[in-house]
Amino acid sequence: QVQLVESGGGLVQAGGSLRLSCAASGSIFSVNDMDWYRQAPGKQRELVAAISREGKIHYADSGKGRFTISRDNAKNTVYLQMNSLKPEDTAVYYCRGVIQNREYWGQGTQVTVAS
Repeated sequence: QVQLVESGGGLVQAGGSLRLSCAASGSIFSVNDMDWYRQAPGKQRELVAAISREGKIHYADSGKGRFTISRDNAKNTVYLQMNSLKPEDTAVYYCRGVIQNREYWGQGTQVTVAS
């Protein structure tokens, strides 16, 4: 059984920073893409950032210059460093992993940015 568990969400003032983590656990021998998505109330889930096993990175326009995605392959963990947070970044942030060619999602972690 493979699980993705996010942590690091919370309440922060506008302009502040948060670091999200997502750890994959279980019977794992191959982790490919690991991504961060978010979903705000009343909106569709959207990609925030993606990183391949080799370290190729893609950012959505919403986070460019403010967010940094990274991963530790030895720990099967992906991180999202979020700086200069804005109220519009408020959402539930989800981790997605492609593990053994199957897609897995975490349960989500709430990020709330107060103005």
